[in-house]
Amino acid sequence: MCSIILLFIFCSFSQYPLFAQTIETEVNFAAHKHISGYTFKKMKHPEIFQGNKKEKNYFEGWYFKMVSANGSSIMSIIPGISLSENGQEQHAFIQIIDGVTAQTSYYSFPIEEFSFSKNEFAVRIGENYFSKNRVVLNIKTDSSSISGEVQLNNLVELPSRRALNAGIMGWYRFMPFMECYHGVVSLNHELSGTLVIDGKENNFDNGLGYIEKDWGSSMPSAWIWMQSNHFSKRNNSFMLSIADVPFIGKSFTGFLGFFLHDSVIYRFATYTHAKLTLEEATLNETKITIKDRKNTYQILAVRNKVGLLKAPVKGAMDRRIPESIDAKISLTVMDRKGNIVFCDSTSIAGLELVGDQEKLLQSLKKK
Repeated sequence: MCSIILLFIFCSFSQYPLFAQTIETEVNFAAHKHISGYTFKKMKHPEIFQGNKKEKNYFEGWYFKMVSANGSSIMSIIPGISLSENGQEQHAFIQIIDGVTAQTSYYSFPIEEFSFSKNEFAVRIGENYFSKNRVVLNIKTDSSSISGEVQLNNLVELPSRRALNAGIMGWYRFMPFMECYHGVVSLNHELSGTLVIDGKENNFDNGLGYIEKDWGSSMPSAWIWMQSNHFSKRNNSFMLSIADVPFIGKSFTGFLGFFLHDSVIYRFATYTHAKLTLEEATLNETKITIKDRKNTYQILAVRNKVGLLKAPVKGAMDRRIPESIDAKISLTVMDRKGNIVFCDSTSIAGLELVGDQEKLLQSLKKK
């Protein structure tokens, strides 16, 4: 009899992810206490939930970008939590931006409905589930409904050869008192599955996806972020983030990014001693050149339709920022001898130009 019950639970979980709450490794955020060994675990794995000890002035969110094979469905889904500065306002959320229409939606959930795995990247918000392997949505309100499942396969992850994984931030990840930390979960992966949004079917079979995350207390005052893995040939991916970073009462302008090409990952950042020139920065367009020991990157990014997303200020989602996920990026990469390694453009790209762009421009000119 006992084995029959266990078999029923297993089969139910495989069809309906809600039953994952019975798994031993899942932890409810609002009710949990000390988790033995978790501090070291999350230092090794920046992709997993970092805020297990937080009670206030904190946010954490994962950014899932999903694009269908023909580009007719472009969607970014952002699950996360928000804990206000005094801790009195706490909630989990799921934020969605449609890259075709630029329409955005924000769904709030009681913090008691947020759970995380203590062993791997997997979080649950109500009846919605997010991990490196799949996204499951089941949202119903008076005005909208979203349901379905998308599988994530053949992830390209950022490798780490050290016991403590610094991730895309390098040693900056371990600096205390920073307001925002950044991580990349998957540089590129394949999709399969369908999401039905207000009766419209969005099929992601043979599509491509990307995952990154942010955590801390507030986003920077100004930044440029761009990303795409939808160039002419599959398995190419690019991301760049430039930000005015607050740090202990002051600020500095830093950048980080990567270029995935022919299965090789090139990383460039302030900490790798790469040199970045922000040649132009306006509300809708930016031109950038990056040089390091291996390559020169010439980038032109142009914003298209814009949706307004909520962003954190001292943990509370009180800021509105514009994002385009149908922007255009033109990227040329040359080696040290000036030979063109890569030259392509895409009109399926994420782009955020937030805050005082002139301040970023002037700050970089001083270097």
